[in-house]
Amino acid sequence: MAALIAENFRFLSLFFKSKDVMIFNGLVALGTVGSEELFSVVAFNCPCSPARNYIYGLAAIGVPALALFIIGVIWNNHTWNLVAECHKRGTKNFSTAATFLLFGSIMGRAAVAPVTWSVISLLRGEAYICALSEFVKPSSLEKFPPNYGAEVLARFPCKDVPANLTKFRDEVTRRLRYESQLFGWLLIGIVAVLVFLTKCLKHCCSPLSYRQEAYWAQYRSNEAKLFQRTAEVHSRILAAKNVKQFFGFVALDKEEKELVQEFPVEGVQPSPQWNAITGVYIYRENKGFPLYSRLHKWAKGVEGNGPSPEGHEMLFLAS
Repeated sequence: MAALIAENFRFLSLFFKSKDVMIFNGLVALGTVGSEELFSVVAFNCPCSPARNYIYGLAAIGVPALALFIIGVIWNNHTWNLVAECHKRGTKNFSTAATFLLFGSIMGRAAVAPVTWSVISLLRGEAYICALSEFVKPSSLEKFPPNYGAEVLARFPCKDVPANLTKFRDEVTRRLRYESQLFGWLLIGIVAVLVFLTKCLKHCCSPLSYRQEAYWAQYRSNEAKLFQRTAEVHSRILAAKNVKQFFGFVALDKEEKELVQEFPVEGVQPSPQWNAITGVYIYRENKGFPLYSRLHKWAKGVEGNGPSPEGHEMLFLAS
């Protein structure tokens, strides 16, 4: 029984490691759905006033989506790799295709949360109804009283209407909710098609086989984890040495003492080394052997980032 449980945990661990981008995007989408629901319940309150409804309704959909998009761009490591690349080396080593794919990767991943927000908002329909209720033509409503206009239509989302207009309010709400949900389903379909075409294009244009691309992804993930873990230990040991030099002693727990004894740190890496391993990486080969990252290329002593005559070029798409 214990062996079966351990095997199941091992399978789940491998699954999540191989699907980390998909899982992350799914969690982002679920978090966005929860945030949108909370916003609708707590914060959304249609003003039910002509001219204000339209601005408020569009803002309720667009402003959070824009904020989520900007946050997605900020959280993406590609963004800061691109900034470092442009600052240190410019874009002379980028081909048009690589530049397009890089921006596409940044924008595509940043778009997960705002697209989810927009879709949920449209499927709920509240913001859309609030924004467009005043623009419904009274002539399109059968037997609508002629002495009522946009002022009354703008109050439909708040249900604050005379009793003789209740059936018209229900009809307008139903019509606008239909339009809103239709746009939401269309947006889902368009995004699904774009994702499918992008995945097909990526695999068709890749110079790597499927297995080598999977190995490359595993290498990037392991390198990033080991680099982060080692950098944390290295910085802790260096900090301990500097603190000891200042005070004459350093208060370390048992684990930290073992780290200091096991991994002696003499100094820090010079800035040229940090610059060499920082930035956007374009896949290349050196005499037929692949170089999977900037750190890998630095370790092999290869200079430059552009494609060699016998090599290939492909954008680094880190998970």
